[in-house]
Amino acid sequence: GVKDGSWTVLQLVEALGSCLENTDPRTRGRGIQLLSQVLLQCYSQLQEKEVLHLVLFYENRLQDHHLVIPSVLQGLQALSMCEVLAPGLTVSVLKAIFQEVHVQSLLQLDRHTVYSIITNFMGTREEELKGLGADFTFGFIQVMDGEKDPRNLLVAFQIVHDLIAKNYALGPFVEELFEVTSCYFPIDFTPPPNDPHGIQREDLILSLRAVLASTPQFAEFLLPLLIEKMDSDLQSAKLDSLRTLTACCAIYGQKELQEFLPSLWSSPLTEVFQTASEKVEAECLAALHALSACLSRSVLSSDSEDLLDSFLSSILQDCRHHLCEPDMKLVWPSAKLLQAAAGASLRAYHCVTHSVLPLLLEQYTKHPQSSQRRTILEMLLGFLELQQKWGHVEEDESTLLSLRASVCSVVFSALTDPSVQLQLVGIRALTVLGSLQGFLSPSDLELVVDHLLRLILHEEDSQSSEAAMEAAGSLAPIYPKVFSGRMVPRLEEELQAEREEESSQDHCSLRQRCLQALAAVSTHTSIVRETVPVLLQHLRKVQKGTDAGSAQDLVSVCQSLHRVALQCQQDAEGCWYYHQAVVPCLLAVAVQAAMQESTQPLLGRALLEEEVLAAMVPVISAATTHLSPELAAQSVSHVVPLFLDGEVSFLPQNSFPCSFQPFEDGECLEAQRRLVALLMAFVCSLPRSVAIPQQERLLRELLALSCSCNCPFTATTAAKCFAGLVNKHPAGQQLDEILQLAVDRMEPGLAEGPRRTQALTLLLWVTKALVLRYHPLSSHLTDKLLGLLSDAELGPAAADGFSLLMAESPDVLHKGCHADVRIMFRQRFFTDNVPKLVQGFHGAGPDVKANYLKGLSHVLNHLPKPVLVTELPTLLSLLLEALSCSDRVVQLSTLSCLQPLLLEAPQIMSLHVDTLVTKFLSLTSSPTMAVRIAALRCAHALTSLPLTVLLPYKARVIRALAKPLDDKKRLVRKEAVAARGEWFLLGSPGR
Repeated sequence: GVKDGSWTVLQLVEALGSCLENTDPRTRGRGIQLLSQVLLQCYSQLQEKEVLHLVLFYENRLQDHHLVIPSVLQGLQALSMCEVLAPGLTVSVLKAIFQEVHVQSLLQLDRHTVYSIITNFMGTREEELKGLGADFTFGFIQVMDGEKDPRNLLVAFQIVHDLIAKNYALGPFVEELFEVTSCYFPIDFTPPPNDPHGIQREDLILSLRAVLASTPQFAEFLLPLLIEKMDSDLQSAKLDSLRTLTACCAIYGQKELQEFLPSLWSSPLTEVFQTASEKVEAECLAALHALSACLSRSVLSSDSEDLLDSFLSSILQDCRHHLCEPDMKLVWPSAKLLQAAAGASLRAYHCVTHSVLPLLLEQYTKHPQSSQRRTILEMLLGFLELQQKWGHVEEDESTLLSLRASVCSVVFSALTDPSVQLQLVGIRALTVLGSLQGFLSPSDLELVVDHLLRLILHEEDSQSSEAAMEAAGSLAPIYPKVFSGRMVPRLEEELQAEREEESSQDHCSLRQRCLQALAAVSTHTSIVRETVPVLLQHLRKVQKGTDAGSAQDLVSVCQSLHRVALQCQQDAEGCWYYHQAVVPCLLAVAVQAAMQESTQPLLGRALLEEEVLAAMVPVISAATTHLSPELAAQSVSHVVPLFLDGEVSFLPQNSFPCSFQPFEDGECLEAQRRLVALLMAFVCSLPRSVAIPQQERLLRELLALSCSCNCPFTATTAAKCFAGLVNKHPAGQQLDEILQLAVDRMEPGLAEGPRRTQALTLLLWVTKALVLRYHPLSSHLTDKLLGLLSDAELGPAAADGFSLLMAESPDVLHKGCHADVRIMFRQRFFTDNVPKLVQGFHGAGPDVKANYLKGLSHVLNHLPKPVLVTELPTLLSLLLEALSCSDRVVQLSTLSCLQPLLLEAPQIMSLHVDTLVTKFLSLTSSPTMAVRIAALRCAHALTSLPLTVLLPYKARVIRALAKPLDDKKRLVRKEAVAARGEWFLLGSPGR
């Protein structure tokens, strides 16, 4: 009635009169409870006058019997949410609660109601509450004192935080407010099992930390507490104290820390020198960094002591001498402490490095052993990396700049050391030095390039060579002129040099390194303009060669070109230059080779091999995906006519002996048809907004080629190209017609004839193209594929096709090449088709059951694990049956599916532990190495199941796993050792 306006609240109060005035407190309580429940639903409809009368009534009731109080508080909670509360009533209500109610004697829910009233008032009546001055703070301290329930503490901590953050008067009660909250530090709370409230220990820790670290006024009380808890035997207390100190340093100044600095330094020092815990060490270093940063921020007056200077002096005093000890035991802990302090500010960095860098350089010279030098250089590297934070090296105050010659000398000597590990640290140091603007002189830079070249080309160890290439790639954008003028010509020279005196293997390795280095250094557009012509020139040279290794050489050039393409993608200018230079050139050499194949078969054969064409595909794709739509349209207007009409005028060196007709019939054109792979790489990587000229004709030609070609490579690439275009084709009549044409070509081809495999390949790729975009025809094609699982000839290939449908495709139909890929397409495919797979399995004959299991395991293997876990109970029996299948692909796929499930769904898996143990142990003797490894990994993963389930099998498993310890393959023995060791430890203390 109150809600719809037919009753007023005052009428309700009158109607309840006999209850509200009854002498029995229980009856009075029920009357007030009813009124309060109505108010909680109708508080927004109350008038100001009604609120006034109700507040006075409820305040009066606070003096009533204790049984009535919970209902009174509920009513006041409703009134605290009223917008029409008259000025003065807020203060009146709170004074009444503070005076009349002993909050901590109430039940948890009623105490929570009091906190809610205070929270409501603080949110809407801040100025009135601040008018109470420190009395409000004192009143709240009385309310909170002794609170134990974590649900209430979260609210109470938030109120204290707001008191401080919103500048309420704390008056003389700062210490009392600190005491009433700090008594919970450090938090020691473990939520009960199946806790419906979901409060975690971390929630309370963070909430309390926010309070303790909210004001410098707590510093004199908090810092002694933190120092005490840092020395606790409990790791959790240490961690909480260190993290709280780090948080406090963000708001403290020099004044708050001054008295406690010696103690605040001694705890991290002791912990870092002695602790076995990485967590504690990391928090100590973070706290030391925060202390140093806090002292660095302080503004010094002319007569005050520079606390940062004295603090860093004590750190240097305690750590510096350890850097000189012959046994080098405490070198790393000391270096970590010094770096943590130095990294806080530029002032701290200069102070520490002024003392430490000369010492490290001196120690490097003193220690002749490579291992000791490596340790010293790694410490030096740590200080160099800190300098990177501030970028430019300031000449007037930088210790580093004054030691430039010595630092460079040490780093260069590391690069020439026989120890590979020392070389690797030297290369990292060189990269950092190069990134410090203004540090390396022109002569130093020339030396840097020379050292990198020597390591890249002539260092025997591949680790050093690869690290030097990465370093060159990092430094090239900073010094493009030096690298394009000094490194690229040397690499080109090495690449072109004929080295008859060297063994062919050494020459091949040197060529490989030159090609990799040219790619690695191409990280700036100006360098790309130098390196790409060199790579393309080498490609043409190799293509003209007839030696047996030329195919591998061509693949190497393509891999280098691909790396350059990836590095150019984010730079529009570099991307377009690369595309214009590389794509026409690759097409030209491929077309030339294809035409030579018909007249002089040996000349162009290497370039037409599958592995070479497959290596060219990602180059063209990467050169195309990041083009702007305008430039892509410009390029597509040349490439598509090349394949459809033989229009070669845009190609460099385009005087070919005959016409280019890859879609025409004739055996002599087989080589030309293979180049459809390059067409696929280009058109399937274009942005969706780019219109493809003569698209319908192109689709028909690709469709015909995929169904009629005898070469599997050509048929497959034509099918992939067709699918890639269909996936991006706008919906409508044209798409429907081309798809109908495809179905009409596929169905007869699948039914009978010599080209059933080509028809299946086309079916798989078109199905994938449509599944990804949720096209309605995809379900019809998937049903067609399901039907083929029972086919004696095509069944196994159709089963493997489910992997193709679910997996990420590397060259077409993925998001990187702008394909239309809907989110959760795998989940949708699973929901639509797994029931059909299961049904088909149960109805299939024994000779084709394996096909259904293989298809199912492929689908499950590519499904997101959380989805798979929810479906596990219904599918587990089938997965276990799949382990008995003789097909190794089914076994491998099923094992890789089960391994993560053992970790993520132990309760469900433990119901089948007997079967799992038997199957896994049986498969550890499989003739296939990959199956043995997967079975051992699953046996290892079994140890994540509940201990009580596993103990009966412990002895049996340990006995069975002794056999693979003697396996002839090292990788199998490695997995057997790991699995058996874990089973040995089952049930031991601390596990």
